[in-house]
Amino acid sequence: MKIAIVGSGYVGLVTGVCLADFGHDVVCIDTDERKIDALKLGQIPIYEPGLSELVKANVASGRLSFTTDLREAVPVAEVVFIAVGTPSRRGDGHADLSYVRAVAQEVADAVSGFTVVVTKSTVPVGTGDEVAHIISSTNPAADVAVVSNPEFLREGAAIDDFKRPDRIVVGIEDERARSVMTEVYRPLYLNKSPLMFTNRRTAELIKYAANAFLAMKITFINEIADLCEAAGGNVQEVSRGIGLDNRIGSKFLHAGPGYGGSCFPKDTLALVKIAQDFGSPMRLVETTVSINDQRKRAMSRKVIAACGGDVRGKTIGVLGLTFKPNTDDMREAPSIDIIQGLLDKGARVVAYDPHGMEAARGLIDHVEYVGSSYAVADNADALVLVTEWNEFRSLDLARMKTAMKTPVLVDLRNVYNAEDVIKHGFEYYSVGRPAGSSGRDALTEAAE
Repeated sequence: MKIAIVGSGYVGLVTGVCLADFGHDVVCIDTDERKIDALKLGQIPIYEPGLSELVKANVASGRLSFTTDLREAVPVAEVVFIAVGTPSRRGDGHADLSYVRAVAQEVADAVSGFTVVVTKSTVPVGTGDEVAHIISSTNPAADVAVVSNPEFLREGAAIDDFKRPDRIVVGIEDERARSVMTEVYRPLYLNKSPLMFTNRRTAELIKYAANAFLAMKITFINEIADLCEAAGGNVQEVSRGIGLDNRIGSKFLHAGPGYGGSCFPKDTLALVKIAQDFGSPMRLVETTVSINDQRKRAMSRKVIAACGGDVRGKTIGVLGLTFKPNTDDMREAPSIDIIQGLLDKGARVVAYDPHGMEAARGLIDHVEYVGSSYAVADNADALVLVTEWNEFRSLDLARMKTAMKTPVLVDLRNVYNAEDVIKHGFEYYSVGRPAGSSGRDALTEAAE
């Protein structure tokens, strides 16, 4: 099939590359000329494991190409995916649909023959109706079926998620779109991946409901962690104890500094606003948003307490900046609030991240960025493990202690076994665990 993807950011690029790898003829479109020129040269604008190799292979095969010319690519496409950003709108927190609307109008002017237009972006309920209206009013002769097909990609595992999905949700109002979308995903459908057809508004709600539920799950276990610290419990054992219940499941039950990233913060806030607009407030989600916002800053207070209640003039080393490992995404990363809280109290902050430092420089001022974990430890009064990159899981603790001024480790991801750290002469602080408790499986969080 001939497929056009409008928007070559994270979702659009991964979608386009994977569909090309399925054998479709895919053109990725973006208005950013520098990005398109770089992609043509095989330069990937984001860090996502395996993506660079997949782009090069499919460009070489002739199945994948890049352009800034929507009017060239859309008329020959059987399916057009809209995969532009929907950031939180300044001032009110609603999803900003300005990019989606603009693309819908451009697509309406360019389509030729029957075309399925697919909203891949995360959009509020009713956006598909609006896209259909924009297209029909812009070009009454356009023969278009508008579909909602939300993405469920985890940064750091996006390619595997696309090729081995838990489900493929497709919201349609025009039955002609059913056979087209079935063909788009035919390689997955033959492997028995659950292809779920529903109406358009339901599909739009499924995406928001999924992200909000996972965000609530994270926030719940973080509050349980606080209770464990106060009552002398172990949050990891609580997580295991409830996670073994198949009705609950073990994923997203790992205590830490709060959720961040490109999806959960904006999608939970957008769902709150959507529900308010429909007169059906979602108080659980509202509370989740509030608790998570407060938790990030609270982690800086945890670090300050570990340093004796005062960090003025002290050097704090930060290990990990991105909101999760295996990505360079700094959007809403807990590290931002944690570092700012330390800076506000007079600390000197030194930080290292394997892939996030370039993005971090544009977001956090007055931080010294260094080239390794051990450089972070040099003359530090405390270390804070914020993002659980694999290279932080087996640090040479003896070497770290020798480099530090004061051997204090605040492990906000519960990566380490307290006994192992303490025997190397460290003061060790974790989240929701008593001293001497064991660390969790090193790969569990990364797998989520």
